[in-house]
Order: sequence, then C-alpha cells, then structure tokens
Amino acid sequence: MKNVILTIAFLFSIAFGFAQDNGITITVTVDNLTSDKGNASFSLHTANTFMKGAGIKNASSEIKNGKAIVTFTNVKPGEYAILGMHDANENGKMDFRENGMPLESFGTSNNVMAFGPPQYDEAKFKVEDKDLNLKIRF
Repeated sequence: MKNVILTIAFLFSIAFGFAQDNGITITVTVDNLTSDKGNASFSLHTANTFMKGAGIKNASSEIKNGKAIVTFTNVKPGEYAILGMHDANENGKMDFRENGMPLESFGTSNNVMAFGPPQYDEAKFKVEDKDLNLKIRF
C-alpha cells in the first residue's frame, strides 16, 4: 500500500512538473487583414534567424473577420523580433511580383513600415519577466 501511494505521488509530481511553463507567453494579434482567405503565419526570430527562413518558433492562425491571433509559449527571456504574413493562397511562402514587391500583406513587431525588407534592429523587442501582448499591422 505504501508503494502504491508513493507511486501515485511520484506520477502526480511528474505530471505537474511538465505542465508548468518554462518561459513567457507572447500573444500576437493582427486585426486589419483585408480578407479571410488563407491564413496568417508568424515566426519568432533572434538576430541569427531573422529573414533567413523559419524562426525559432512558428505559428499560424485562421482569419476571422479580418483578425488573426497566435500565441508563442515558453519563450525564454531575451531579444526577439516577429515576422508575419497573410498567406492568402496557403502555399507556405511569401509571393512576390516580378519587380520584387510582395503580393501578400505582411508586418513586423514594432509595426515598422519601411521601404525594402524589414530590419531586425527596427523590429526587435525584449522578453523579460512578463507575458506580452503585441499588435502587429499588416
């Protein structure tokens, strides 16, 4: 009987240990999408991954009434930037015109709207000890 109680206690401690968050939660909202077609895709980046493909965390959301929300969980304190795009045709990539201009809308953390590709130093933000709610404009 004593072994059964110890086993149950051990299993509960393991289950609750894995259930606890090990980092910060970042919730990203975009509410100015012009169409509900496709999905909104986001990637969380460090300076080393920014504009080089997949981020350290990636998420996508369906779009309802021009709004999309994603959550990045267990983010360690540090410096990051978020890239987002409206993948209207759901092909998993940004589509461009022949002249290099994007066909699909996009946005970055800090809502930097510059000519040319986004820059990490303009989009970066700090994750410290509190959950974050970010609003990105596309």
